[in-house]
Amino acid sequence: MVAGVGSFAPRAGETPAPARAVLSSVAMLPAVIVTDLVKQFGRFAALRGVSAEFAPGRLYAILGDNGAGKTTLLRALAGLIPPTRGKISILGTTNLRSVCGQLGYMAHPSLLYDEMSGMENLRYFARLYGVSNRGQNENDQRCADVIRAVKLDPSLTRPVGQYSQGMRQRMSLARALLNDPKILLLDEPFSNVDMRSAREMVSLLTGLRDSGKTIFVVTHQASLLEGAADEFVHMEAGQIVSRTAGLRPAEAR
Repeated sequence: MVAGVGSFAPRAGETPAPARAVLSSVAMLPAVIVTDLVKQFGRFAALRGVSAEFAPGRLYAILGDNGAGKTTLLRALAGLIPPTRGKISILGTTNLRSVCGQLGYMAHPSLLYDEMSGMENLRYFARLYGVSNRGQNENDQRCADVIRAVKLDPSLTRPVGQYSQGMRQRMSLARALLNDPKILLLDEPFSNVDMRSAREMVSLLTGLRDSGKTIFVVTHQASLLEGAADEFVHMEAGQIVSRTAGLRPAEAR
């Protein structure tokens, strides 16, 4: 008998029952569902009835020209702008306020304080987000852990304003990781960085995806995510016009 299947050997003269697939009793629910999502700014509709489901633990590249609605969709998922019409469900609830602690958002601008060091920036945001209320040592440990996770040195004392663009982007990612979110929403994380820094960022993101996080990356540089993204989501004029499965290196062989 195969463990867990619950099958028994047939009695003499009986015809064996056909094998049945054993299904998990716990269905894999989508991490994000958007239904007929519309966002208007005056007479301009940035989102025009977007409906889609996104599975957990996957890396989605959101592509499209300027004005396609990519950043508006990301900001709506982050709860930063309310939809004009439609519904957003994240982690099984439409009450986005209740799950904001499970979201990590990285805006196109770094939003870091240039005159402060990386560690000082993260200490500030950790207090702002209420990441740790159990003492300064624990707070500092969490900040140091996420800085190391993005391959930077928490003991670096020079101001963030003196960082390279690649370092700034990684520090912005560290800030988005402070609350150990289940979902990461990243707007142009490869913007204005050299190829080496971009590849380092892709490596960080694939590692986070492989650890179970669901990641949305708005980018104009789709080629950087070839072999890394699980799916390419193409937007045009405020709508999703196609979704293309990504090809991992193992699948390409």
